[in-house]
Amino acid sequence: MMEMRMLEHATEFRNRLLIVLVLFFTFFVAAFSIVEHIYKWLVDLSNVKLTVLGPTDILWVYFVLAGTFALVGTFPIALFHFWRFISPALSEEERKGFLLYLPALLFSFVVGVLFGFYILFPNVLTFLTSLAGDQMNTMFTAEKYFRFLMNLTLPIGFLFELPIVVMFLTRIGIINPVQLTKARKVAYFLLTILSTLVTPPDLISAVLMAIPLALLYELGITLSKMVYRKKQKIVITN
Repeated sequence: MMEMRMLEHATEFRNRLLIVLVLFFTFFVAAFSIVEHIYKWLVDLSNVKLTVLGPTDILWVYFVLAGTFALVGTFPIALFHFWRFISPALSEEERKGFLLYLPALLFSFVVGVLFGFYILFPNVLTFLTSLAGDQMNTMFTAEKYFRFLMNLTLPIGFLFELPIVVMFLTRIGIINPVQLTKARKVAYFLLTILSTLVTPPDLISAVLMAIPLALLYELGITLSKMVYRKKQKIVITN
């Protein structure tokens, strides 16, 4: 009986994963068909003249751009299938909580990507470029430029979901604001390491990434306190 259930779960997981992969490939092909327009749009926004050092560099950039747009397009669908896969194992309270926070997760992801693209990326790029001043001729290769762009936008999109995840975990009783407050120093240390991993290898970029991450963690603590107090009032009332 146990083996049958495990086989059913494995089959369901495989089918849902296959659906997500097919959709990702579909989005990828669609994005790749217009990737030149995407490339031009991104370059025109920053008003930067890019350089390629080899014949395959631009192809790599096109693949990265198409893959990124496919990832963003597939993410909401993948999240839905993840929910459908785990929902039978959740309690009624956990299912309600997940459905309640699902739109907020998607919204925060979009806001994070937009924040990274329109605010964080141009400011970090301008600051780093200004360090060269008039003494150096600044030149950007297409590969490094888009690698830098993706490293600043996609991770911040996922990390913007941190406060919502904290609220959900607080609602279902896995964590509470007291634990989050006590773990603040460890969390800051881990976030600092994370910021160095997703940014170019320089101290300034890591610091500029670590600041919004720390603010997101503090926002998560604040929201966790709100959810926790509401839970306590419900318990007292009952």
